Amino acid sequence: MSTAVTTTPDARPSRGPITDLLTGGGPVRRALWLAVAGLVLFSIVRAISGENALTSSSTMSAALLLAVPIGLAALGGLFSERAGVVNIGLEGMMILGTWGAGFAGYQWGWGAALVGGVLFGALGGLLHALATVTFGVDHVVSGVAINILAAGVARFLSELFFTDNPAGGGVTQSPPVSSKPPSFSLPVLSSGPDLLGDLEQKHWFLLSDLAGVLRGVTSIVAIVTVLAVLLIPVTYLVLWRTSFGLRLRSCGENPAAADSLGVPVYRMKYIAVVISGGLAGLGGVFLVFIAGIYRENQTNGRGFIGLAALIFGNWRPGGLAAGAGLFGFADALQLRSRTAVVALLLLVAVLLAVLAVRQVLRHQLLAGGIAAVVAVAAFVGYLTIDELPPGIVSFTPHLTTLLVLSLASQRLRMPQADGLVYRRGES
Repeated sequence: MSTAVTTTPDARPSRGPITDLLTGGGPVRRALWLAVAGLVLFSIVRAISGENALTSSSTMSAALLLAVPIGLAALGGLFSERAGVVNIGLEGMMILGTWGAGFAGYQWGWGAALVGGVLFGALGGLLHALATVTFGVDHVVSGVAINILAAGVARFLSELFFTDNPAGGGVTQSPPVSSKPPSFSLPVLSSGPDLLGDLEQKHWFLLSDLAGVLRGVTSIVAIVTVLAVLLIPVTYLVLWRTSFGLRLRSCGENPAAADSLGVPVYRMKYIAVVISGGLAGLGGVFLVFIAGIYRENQTNGRGFIGLAALIFGNWRPGGLAAGAGLFGFADALQLRSRTAVVALLLLVAVLLAVLAVRQVLRHQLLAGGIAAVVAVAAFVGYLTIDELPPGIVSFTPHLTTLLVLSLASQRLRMPQADGLVYRRGES
């Protein structure tokens, strides 16, 4: 049996993101090019469709708020699955996090809401680790059980503590959170004269779209939102630039080899799954902050969407952040404008047309033909549909999830031992 851990580092020395950006290559440069290409594409679609809500500051602000809970759930799934434990229970851990945040928040404020939500989510992660790592329960079965159990536990606790809710609403919600986290606007961009707002209202191609994006993500941003966004690079540094991260990832690639090298596999899996639950619970805290109150069924499937963002992002922090941003944008857009959702059909048509050309050039004729047919159908839908029914509009984030997963690259690579039950001494 080989003892070489499969997560070997790149042979080339790391030059750092700034050097990569200046000299060419590297993930930072690629991310910037993708961001520029995305902005140009959205500007074209906005100019053709006339739907200014596509790049408005209000849409971008809402997209940032709605993307954070999804991104935190995806980060939680990243820790767990990089350690080899599939976490279908992210939704249930988010539910526990919302209840913990609602209960602690209305009594002691937003700081206590953060602590309560993370602790309740971490308890869900601890239960998942106990079932999968210690008792060897199938990971999917354990995750589904936690989702079911979390909803029941939240309802039981609500009936226990919220029966005499002074704010009304019965046991389906908590009293309002007693305080909100502080917020700020980025100096120069969002303070003083509203230069970005004036530029946004002119609806110039690209410039107004850029102004809308910048204004949306820099105006009245809560400090906890900034901290959540910073968790993405922090996660990358922890998992890919520390010995702790190397040990954790080795448990998800080849736990037997890691065990033979002295890595405490069981302990690392426990730590990873508990962190996973805490991050999912933190995502639930943000949902409570957005509404200012805990409500039953508040997560609305965002734990599952976070899992989809994780897969779309190829189990990497940057990729899952892009996926969370996409789903958050779809959710924000359907809240801002029902007609703007139709413009997404034009966006889908353009993306699929580019994908079809790329696949044909690679001699993947069947896949290219399917993409071309769907692109034509999306374009015809854009030309013939004036306004989608409310039921379909409200389902936009979930439809986006299905579309992204169906069109995700087939070169996705999950951790080699993800979902496998490990027992010391077994090959």
